[in-house]
Amino acid sequence: MKIGVVSDTHVSRIDQLPPKLVDALKEVDLIVHLGDYTGKELLDGLRELGDFRGVFGNMDTSSVRAELPEKEVVDVNGKRLGLIHGWGAPWGIHKKIKDSFKGVDAVLYGHTHMAKNELVEGILFFNPGSATGKFPALRKTYGILAIGDSLRGEIITIE
Repeated sequence: MKIGVVSDTHVSRIDQLPPKLVDALKEVDLIVHLGDYTGKELLDGLRELGDFRGVFGNMDTSSVRAELPEKEVVDVNGKRLGLIHGWGAPWGIHKKIKDSFKGVDAVLYGHTHMAKNELVEGILFFNPGSATGKFPALRKTYGILAIGDSLRGEIITIE
């Protein structure tokens, strides 16, 4: 199972995303967006690309918030993934978001715009960064999670 993970796009429509990202998302089994779409048209466009799950972020409009949860746990190929945007200062965000979930294999989050792919106390903390390079991101990134016998994350830089 291959999951495309994006966050903090801060655009309102899918045609405002990098074309290489849109092409990549067409090739995955599941698309996950972790908030800060900033436009319902983007949410609708992602849903049209394929199987989709998502949560809203702190910058999302009421129309996006009306259709998505603040956090969610999804079961994929025997792995439990906690989805959340995040909040507050980026320092110490792991502790804040970890306490939001029990019994998960991974926590997928956004908010900081900084890509992270690290194992902490047996839990994968995975932040795809900002797909549009929104400050303070240093580059445009998204993530791929591969779930088979194990769970493996990869951060992809969009050239």
